[in-house]
Amino acid sequence: MFRLIKKIFIYLFVFQLAYIIVCRWIDPPFTITQIVNLVSGYGLQRDYINYDEMGRNCKLAVMASEDQLFPDHDGFDIKSIKKAIKYNEKHPHKTRGASTISQQTAKNVFLWQHGGFLRKGLEVYFTFMIELVWGKERILETYLNVAEMGKGIFGIQAASKAYFNKDAKNLSRREAAMIAACLPNPKKFPVKPACSYVNFRASKIVNQMNNLEGDSDIEALLKK
Repeated sequence: MFRLIKKIFIYLFVFQLAYIIVCRWIDPPFTITQIVNLVSGYGLQRDYINYDEMGRNCKLAVMASEDQLFPDHDGFDIKSIKKAIKYNEKHPHKTRGASTISQQTAKNVFLWQHGGFLRKGLEVYFTFMIELVWGKERILETYLNVAEMGKGIFGIQAASKAYFNKDAKNLSRREAAMIAACLPNPKKFPVKPACSYVNFRASKIVNQMNNLEGDSDIEALLKK
């Protein structure tokens, strides 16, 4: 029995490692979140595009909104994690996250939504691996392709078409910021017609985009 369990574990390890490597160049055919949305009746709109087809504004918007230190960290923002832990201890009925774009990508591609120690532990592993195998450009590209951006809408191209009837590369700063604003809860915060939260948060994101622009590490990613 032990040998069987050991053999299964080895096979699973080899399979997931091979899948991580393959996804360095090939977009994931599906994710657990996409399947759950489809089964739940939300449908599935997605349109994977290449990094150079995404345009500058959507890349800058998600970094301004979700992870301003994305080019600099190794997958984890330790300071933000410590702050979130302290905040959550003081406010048990309100939770504050500190997930980086790398962590969110690992969760979106390989795992499932919602918390739990098992998923969090696996998220740490997959985050470390994609930082090691994929690199920043591929992580950001995959994040913008698989992130849920509305009910049944996945990826920046599908969101751009659904909300503004244009390609992602043609999004204005405000439009890109509005899509980024919904990311904390895309089913709760509609982009169009925009709820008050999206409008308010989009304005703050645009300001942060202006502040981040010119940073050498950010610019290096945006120009690729």
